[in-house]
Amino acid sequence: MTAPERTTSPLAAITKRLAIKLGWMLVVLWGITVISFWVIHLAPGSPTDLQTSMNPLAGQEARQRLERIYGLDQPLHIQYGNWLKRLVQLDFGQSMSGDFRPVWDKIRERLPLTVGMNVASMVLTLLIAIPIGVASAYYQGRWFDSLSAVFVFIGFAMPGFWLALLMMLYFGIHLQWLPISGLTSLDYESLSTVGKLWDIIRHMAMPLFIYTFGSLAGMSRFMRSSMLEVLRQDYILTARAKGLPLRTVIFKHALRNALLPVITILGLSVPGLIGGSVIIESIFALPGLGQLFYTAVMARDYPMIMGNLVLGAVLTLVGNMLADISYGLADPRIRSTGGDA
Repeated sequence: MTAPERTTSPLAAITKRLAIKLGWMLVVLWGITVISFWVIHLAPGSPTDLQTSMNPLAGQEARQRLERIYGLDQPLHIQYGNWLKRLVQLDFGQSMSGDFRPVWDKIRERLPLTVGMNVASMVLTLLIAIPIGVASAYYQGRWFDSLSAVFVFIGFAMPGFWLALLMMLYFGIHLQWLPISGLTSLDYESLSTVGKLWDIIRHMAMPLFIYTFGSLAGMSRFMRSSMLEVLRQDYILTARAKGLPLRTVIFKHALRNALLPVITILGLSVPGLIGGSVIIESIFALPGLGQLFYTAVMARDYPMIMGNLVLGAVLTLVGNMLADISYGLADPRIRSTGGDA
């Protein structure tokens, strides 16, 4: 008589899988920091060169003194070890840009604007792209599908910076409906609460449209392709054979499974919160993380660059984990099997 098999509770299985994922996330994060730290030091120039080149009184001794202050006179592996020790203590170091402020304080000031804009853009994209993709699949081969295809090709072919310049020229300069730069107007402090809110909305209208339009075309096309693939599955054909209306089949049975590829795209788009903001924030002079990252790269501000890269890496890993969790919410089969195929 054999002993009964030991069964693992669902909570224990979820906790084990979560611990394994967190462990792999730490390993991947460590690898990203090693490669990033090495690559940014390969770029020509250094913070001391940029700070002393414009000062005719600053000679070689002043440059060497700055290198000792910043710790740049030590070997690269020792510099990385010192930086990693501070990172473990959640200390990103101090900026080398001249103000010597803590890196995290400067990131924390810019983080709400960039994250808020991208989250709002992501929500708008989903609210618009999912209905367009579903309708394109529902009306496959008809005029709406053809019109959405033209819209997608225009969205893919039009660079964001070029569209931003056109909108600034037309809506900002020609019509003077919207401001073309900054987050607030000069008389912002004298406005009422409603006036301040409306002023921010007017300043954010064009950047938010650029963000949304850039990802709307691709997301709607992904949704259309995923919906068409799901509609060819056997269980959908069976539901249609039983006499269910096509609208009921699409919105009640097919839509949830069709969202899985979209969830993947959303998980992979999380790191774009920083990288995709550089151009738009620079064009519209918005004080966000993208502009901060660009300024740090131009100034060879190594602690600031590494702080932004670590933040982007963490967002990438968290986005992938959120995508895995969303899989289980969208597909009960994944929940029941624990995510194993």
